[in-house]
Amino acid sequence: MNTILLLEDDKNLNRGISMKLQKEGYIVHSAYSVREAEQLFEQFPPDMIISDITLPDGSGLEFCSHIRQKSSVFILFLTALDSEIDMVNGYDIGADDYITKPFSLMVLVAKVHAFMKRTGHATQTTIHSGIISVSYTEMKAYRRTENIHSADFEMLSLSKKELQLLLFFMENARQILSKEQILEHVWDIDGQFVDENTVTVTISRLKRKIGRSYIQNVRGIGYIWTEESFRK
Repeated sequence: MNTILLLEDDKNLNRGISMKLQKEGYIVHSAYSVREAEQLFEQFPPDMIISDITLPDGSGLEFCSHIRQKSSVFILFLTALDSEIDMVNGYDIGADDYITKPFSLMVLVAKVHAFMKRTGHATQTTIHSGIISVSYTEMKAYRRTENIHSADFEMLSLSKKELQLLLFFMENARQILSKEQILEHVWDIDGQFVDENTVTVTISRLKRKIGRSYIQNVRGIGYIWTEESFRK
């Protein structure tokens, strides 16, 4: 399996990223300080480092500069700083890529998948359920259509939130998801705060586009994706 060292001092963000990447099949070792990251790097040499820049006991730039002196491991920076000088400094010390907070977890996963695929460490890149498929690398959803001669796929026209919602359901197939869980995982990752009616409306739009049988309402509890899902 592919190993990722995650250096992020925000515990909620660290946990969210770690859980998401683990669901995608990666081994994630989480560090909340430079000191922890240095120890984990020696114990569990990673295929990739995802690092914040501003940390309680130092700088992610300094940590990765030190790592770059002895390793060519792929380095992706997470930062709330989006000035040109911060990006230049990151690339100067050997960073491979950048992503600016707030960001979508799907975008981060797509970057990780793309790197692993390029280097021959690819994990599953598509999730399937019934006649619905979502490509992580393309971040596009498809529906299989049958005709007399073959099975074709048509791309579904989904908004960003509809696609995030679809993935959340497919990744948690056959599990009841409450409105609160959906709000937390689909909306809060972008720093947005919305009410429960938004979930209902978005689910209704998604059902019209993919077919109403996939998502069922569990009265008084939440929603469930009725089909099994698998990745390949």
